[in-house]
Amino acid sequence: MAFSSVRAFGAVIHRISLGFSSKCPSFSPLHSLNVLDWNFTSKGSSGRRIRRIWTSVPVYMGRRSSKIATRKGAQDARKAKRYGKIGKEIVSAVKKGGPNPISNTVLAVVLQKAKELDVPKEILERNIKRASEKGQEAFIEKFYEVYGFGGVSLVVEVLTDKINRSVAAVREVVKDCGGKMADPGSVMFKFRRARVVSIKVTDADKDQLLAVALDAGAEDVIEPPTFEDDPEEDPSDSFYKIVSSAETYSDLLSKLREEGIPFEPDNGFELLPLATIEVDDEAMDLNKDLMSKLLELDDVDAVYTDQK
Repeated sequence: MAFSSVRAFGAVIHRISLGFSSKCPSFSPLHSLNVLDWNFTSKGSSGRRIRRIWTSVPVYMGRRSSKIATRKGAQDARKAKRYGKIGKEIVSAVKKGGPNPISNTVLAVVLQKAKELDVPKEILERNIKRASEKGQEAFIEKFYEVYGFGGVSLVVEVLTDKINRSVAAVREVVKDCGGKMADPGSVMFKFRRARVVSIKVTDADKDQLLAVALDAGAEDVIEPPTFEDDPEEDPSDSFYKIVSSAETYSDLLSKLREEGIPFEPDNGFELLPLATIEVDDEAMDLNKDLMSKLLELDDVDAVYTDQK
């Protein structure tokens, strides 16, 4: 009898909790007492209902969490693309001047850049060997210009050994995502080419970076964008960008090392927008999807945008 009463009481609490949560997912009677927050989902493969228990209020995906997930994924993608581009540059250098960096000055420059980027040694050795394989051609640099959503422009950087393959792949992705290929020169004028070092805002003080940049002869320090609808954005996911010329880039890296400031170097250069465009959530999501799919292409090394 006592057991039946307990079951009946549990069933009542369950119904009350579900009734409230259907109207407001982040609230339940027990939640307000800080006792328990249950969320019942669809049945699993075993036929039993799946229950999840939170110890605090669940966070629902919105613009902020979407941006954070995008940035974290983008950081990993940038590193993979950086290594891939260095590999292709090594292949091209070896094809032109041989595998000995002493006699091949182009290869020596690429290997020095790889050292700055902390590229693993096995990647360097693998691509030097790859260059000697039969049928392997040198890589050619190309840029494809694209119109995104909300007035946003994109520049797709490609280093490819098959131009017809790369342009066909880029066109297909742009078409499938609803973007539009732009004529050469239609977008590129909105960007400038520069050497850039990225530093997490949590790793250095702004005044310290300004002093280092000034001492190294850098051109500018760009602060990360802020959003009025996102006052609690995690600063560990934001970066300062120190803009430098090719001549002062090495000095800048040396100064940062002397100050003990962690940094992410570029992969040879970056295209920086002369002005940025702020778009609504829908356009932001569409552009994110377009850029993500472009970066999945093996020939694509980077995608630059003037979206804020």
